[in-house]
Amino acid sequence: MLHLALRTARHRIAALLAVACAVFGAAALLTGTGVLAESGLRSSLPAGRLAGADVIVAAEQSVRAPGDMTVPLTERGTVPAGLVDRLATLPGVTGAATDLGFPAAVERTDGALATAVDPATAGHGWSSVHLLARPRVTGKAPAGAHEVAVDRATATAARAAVGDRVRVAAAGRPVADYRLTAIVDAPGAGVLFADSAATALAGRDSGPRAGTVDLIGLRAAPGHTDEVATAVRHRLAESGTTARHLKVLTGSDRGDAVSPGDGASRPLLLLISSSLAGVVVLITGFVVAGALTVAVNGQRRDLALMRAVGATPKQIRRLAAAQAMVVTAMAYVPGAALGYLLADRLRDLLVDRGAVPSALPLTVSPLPALATAVLLAAAVQLAARGAAWRTSTRPATEAVAESRTEPREPARLRTYGGLLVIVAATTLSAAPLLSRTAIGAAATQMAGIVGAIGLAMAGPALTRWAGTALARRLRPGTTAPTWLAVANVRGYALRVAGVVSTLAMAVAFVLTYAFTLTTVAEATAQDTRAGTLAQYRVSAPGLGGLPTGLLDDVRDTPGVKEAAPVTTTTVVYSYRELGDVTTESAGATILTPDAPRVLDLDVREGGLDRLRGATAAISEETARSLDAAVGDRITLTLGDGTTAHPRVVAVYGRGLGFGPFALSHDLASPHTTTGLDQSVLVRTDGTPEAEHALATLLAKTPGLDMGETADESQGGLSDAPAEVWINLATIVVLLAYLLLSIANKLVATTSQRREEMATLRLNGTTPAQIRAMMRREAVLITAGALFAGMALSAVPLALLGTAFLHHPWPAGPVWLVPATVLTIATVAYLSLQLPTRHALRTPPAAALGARG
Repeated sequence: MLHLALRTARHRIAALLAVACAVFGAAALLTGTGVLAESGLRSSLPAGRLAGADVIVAAEQSVRAPGDMTVPLTERGTVPAGLVDRLATLPGVTGAATDLGFPAAVERTDGALATAVDPATAGHGWSSVHLLARPRVTGKAPAGAHEVAVDRATATAARAAVGDRVRVAAAGRPVADYRLTAIVDAPGAGVLFADSAATALAGRDSGPRAGTVDLIGLRAAPGHTDEVATAVRHRLAESGTTARHLKVLTGSDRGDAVSPGDGASRPLLLLISSSLAGVVVLITGFVVAGALTVAVNGQRRDLALMRAVGATPKQIRRLAAAQAMVVTAMAYVPGAALGYLLADRLRDLLVDRGAVPSALPLTVSPLPALATAVLLAAAVQLAARGAAWRTSTRPATEAVAESRTEPREPARLRTYGGLLVIVAATTLSAAPLLSRTAIGAAATQMAGIVGAIGLAMAGPALTRWAGTALARRLRPGTTAPTWLAVANVRGYALRVAGVVSTLAMAVAFVLTYAFTLTTVAEATAQDTRAGTLAQYRVSAPGLGGLPTGLLDDVRDTPGVKEAAPVTTTTVVYSYRELGDVTTESAGATILTPDAPRVLDLDVREGGLDRLRGATAAISEETARSLDAAVGDRITLTLGDGTTAHPRVVAVYGRGLGFGPFALSHDLASPHTTTGLDQSVLVRTDGTPEAEHALATLLAKTPGLDMGETADESQGGLSDAPAEVWINLATIVVLLAYLLLSIANKLVATTSQRREEMATLRLNGTTPAQIRAMMRREAVLITAGALFAGMALSAVPLALLGTAFLHHPWPAGPVWLVPATVLTIATVAYLSLQLPTRHALRTPPAAALGARG
């Protein structure tokens, strides 16, 4: 069978080339998505500044969700400091040290700040030097409250040497003079204080975090790391500290303890790959199946003749499947290799957008390629056997007679099934009306694709109906090329519908995906613009948090009417959806009772001025999910893993712009990594004098930044989340794949019509008339695809615009529509005209002889 498949494949190069291109693109897309998914599950961060510790004890930085899934926590948890003495005495432990991080930065001679690491966690105690891998220290350890050591990169940037006086801003305190006692040659060492000073600066000598550290690092004797880790787990269990709160890390897992925020970014890769997987599988399956249908249809006469000479239906289907697998094997290898390069480019995009740290590598293994091979093999086998099913099951005489034409009537089951799928897609597009969230908007994207699949199923019947209706309107004086083009549409509805449905999918895919992203971005910007009463935002990117006392200074500035701190964090919450418990993380805004003076969240019930103590405000969508109202208690897991039961004091409407939760400053701020405010929203009297006075105040403290809030909510995609940019990049890649596959499909279909063109020429039709006929077919195909694609997109986008923007049209670039029209028309015209001109170069008799 394989030998026969290879022999027949040599005579069907054009059709099988379309299959090869479809498989090539599918292998690249599926492998690339698989690499992202595997990296989200298995990638490891480098140990960095903790590389000198063999075993690390840190707080659990994730929450266990139903189904053995974990939701990451972004704020640093704590470990009891007293554990270090009990762990240091374990057999095999050769050294033990604690570590804690807090904001710190060194001022350069020009007034700017110098720090080689994240300023939010750059400060450490001197004992953390023992966690570094082979540090080289020049000088001596800081001992007093005004002594400090820095890493080599910071010392170079600040142009400081041992014994110099340096100015350091730490943990929200004012900039103060310190004597530099040592320079540490080790990446990421940061700014090192005496242990007692570091404990005070980090707020671990009093308050809710007193007596805690960020982590404990242990050095183990050579070859005893596993034994030490096991002994640590037993000691933790004996001391009453359960594994639910603390985690023992060794090997590649140690990198997760360096920065919880970096570790929390890893699930983003899994989230993106899972959100893309469904669309990628649908589109690649659709394209591969369409290409195989064209390839098999081009061999219907040969397969029918094989049936006539005794081949069984099973043999016919095996031949079609074997031929398809040969092509798949040839196209799969370069496609899978391209998939790894594609995944690397997507990772670079995420790094550029700040969604994942540059230190997070991709996990490269053969697993994604093997999974893609299995999936493609199954899809190709199913599609090839399905395409050959009718020819293989028809009686031999009917199969031969039908091989030159198409079935008279499309299958009713297929037609009705397609119409039901289109109705289901329309129903799915109503999701934004029920949920004005990103999840609701995602239904709009899926509705267009699902509708296109329904069109592919019902397409032959609809195409035949449209062709018949058009033929009835033709006038007696209609030119021969036009009459022939309409007759071809009506007589070869299956062939035309396959092309129209694929082009319509491209139209629906581009319009629904692009306009969904821009509409959600515009709605988010509208919420933010309408809800932000302040003109300015003051932040401290170089300090890791706002200095203590800055808020009062801002309020006392002439021309400032109101000022309130605003900080963001994440929370984890659970709710019931379709009877199952769903757990997910969400952004939360930390506000004080002064928030209503600078923010208008469109409060529907209660008031933000009640945000004191253990309280929270929630959006309307969240209130529906949690079945909560003002006065109810809800359960949240705060960013550091602490469980809280705040009372709901307000329900607001602008959840799209400000997130689903707003937590009181009293409740959430102690459970953030730094404990400092991230920004202050400032409302002035609008005069230039007020702006100048505010700028003058901020200039006195290095590391502060002031920006206009109007610039933060322009509604464009420049500030969109990284997931949006990944989706846009995927749209471009998938569109290129679709267009290439469509072009190959059209070329293959047109090349298979050599006999038809030769017969027309022998009957007196001129080459010019045939070219004119094909141009008119291109017009009809383009018009049908554009009409169908826009019709499939119209209802979902109208409902999306109604839900998010309160008018029945989406937001986005108007030029996208004519650009789509021009692209589809160009692809259809060139893909029909070029092979037609090539076919007309062959004399009619030679073309018929080659076919026979």
